[in-house]
Amino acid sequence: MARQEKQMIMTESAKVDNTVIENISMTTTQETANKTLAGTFVGAGDGFHDAEGVAKLIQVGDGTNILRLENLKATNGPDLYVYLSADKTASDFVSVGRLKGNMGNQNYEVPNGTDLTKYNNVLIWCRAFSVLFGSAQLMS
Repeated sequence: MARQEKQMIMTESAKVDNTVIENISMTTTQETANKTLAGTFVGAGDGFHDAEGVAKLIQVGDGTNILRLENLKATNGPDLYVYLSADKTASDFVSVGRLKGNMGNQNYEVPNGTDLTKYNNVLIWCRAFSVLFGSAQLMS
């Protein structure tokens, strides 16, 4: 995948009222995707912190992995990050970046060398208060 295509995928295309919409070209995805894992978000279950939507891990032709959040609806909060984690407590995780918006579609590039068999939970996590907002377990 060309660097320009990667930048296009990762670039935030719209942000209005904390809503983010990002698109991966369906042609690019169909032609270059090797492996896709997916999971559905489940809220924290505390009646306040919530997340809905789908997380997809897409491996593209050059071996790059993209974490895509689709139709995300999460409770807004401070200092929210997206983690790939070994569990739901964020005791062992890889950060893929600050949550771009609490609603909409968004993409994150997964750092090279991340063990996706180990880090198979996607967390929406508040760093400031160490609070889980929602999680999705990635499965084939």
